[in-house]
Amino acid sequence: MRKKLSIAHLHWGFPPIIGGVETHLTILLPQFAQQGHKVSLLTGAVEECKAEDEFRGIKVYRTPIMDLNWLFRRGLNAIEDEVTSVFTNFIDQTKPDILHAHNMHYFSLAHADILAELAKRKGIPLILTAHNTWDDPLFLSIMRKIKWMHIIAVSHFIKQELVGIGINHENITTVHHGIDHTVFHPRVNPRTVYKKYPQLRNKRVVFHPARMGLGKGCDVSVKALRIIESKFPEVILVLAGTKKIIDWGATQKKDIAYIVELVDFFNLKENVLIDLYALGDMPYLYAASQVCIYPSSSQEPFGLTLLESMASKKPIVVTSMGGMPEIVHNNINGFLVPPKNFEQLAKRTIQLLADEKLRKRLGSAGREMVEQYFTKEIMAERTFDIYRKVI
Repeated sequence: MRKKLSIAHLHWGFPPIIGGVETHLTILLPQFAQQGHKVSLLTGAVEECKAEDEFRGIKVYRTPIMDLNWLFRRGLNAIEDEVTSVFTNFIDQTKPDILHAHNMHYFSLAHADILAELAKRKGIPLILTAHNTWDDPLFLSIMRKIKWMHIIAVSHFIKQELVGIGINHENITTVHHGIDHTVFHPRVNPRTVYKKYPQLRNKRVVFHPARMGLGKGCDVSVKALRIIESKFPEVILVLAGTKKIIDWGATQKKDIAYIVELVDFFNLKENVLIDLYALGDMPYLYAASQVCIYPSSSQEPFGLTLLESMASKKPIVVTSMGGMPEIVHNNINGFLVPPKNFEQLAKRTIQLLADEKLRKRLGSAGREMVEQYFTKEIMAERTFDIYRKVI
């Protein structure tokens, strides 16, 4: 029988904060709890949330000292004593067999340094999941100073980037994301989303399932839409407006303003739906869509929504950036296009909208790939294998 562990995770955000890492935690952590492990999470405070709460068997602790939006406004000067106190209390309360941090190789050296010192002092293995890398001196400083016992990379691309700055490849294991393919599946009835957004009914829906931002390529989607609309006037592009996110540097509002201005300038208001979507809305939005697009103009580390699209049997068009080509294979489960190339994005989207057989073929292949390689069970098992090794 597998020994039951006390597993303590740390990350800057958790729902109602929305983002890829936050969604990943809602999938991985309950999976461990279902297996009988004691699972705890230390995360950032949210105004309407309790300081201590539960989420699907997980004990969630919230504190301002892990809220990046608050930390950005406050600054990181003279924060060490408070971080030490919060981290010590969290470890004393949860008594973990393993400490697992997410994206603590950036933002604040103080947080990473103090966590590493406490883990060493108390003899607790410390693991990092690197969901991103940054071309920045702070990133280099933290990665070189902190001796993570092991690092999980969410894609081979991220692992390569870490090796490139001098991290020993033997200390890094790639564990791709996984999803609950019983939640995202082709039998979801879109009736729920039609009731909420009747303008989607009987339309050709193109879904860009990422928070609005220039790095996610939302401006590229709007530029492509101008071409797509000339072929299919009934098309609607669904964009995800954002409110509760980690916005380090406060750039999100500027990005959204620019994208909305593009929509207005091209006179595409009737062809664009922008709203704030809860996690529970997502399966229905995929169900209502014919095609998904994710033309990221940054080095996307993975793109969890790629799996959601594939599990829903929807073909997806992405840029050949970062870890996305590891998941989307050209003319097998979707299409790859060059970054910032709105004309190629439009061409492939029009091709898919016009060809139902092609949509079904690529969508079916995507679903099969998720079932074979990208389930939450596979992800949890591979993560737990690393726990076993370091313990």
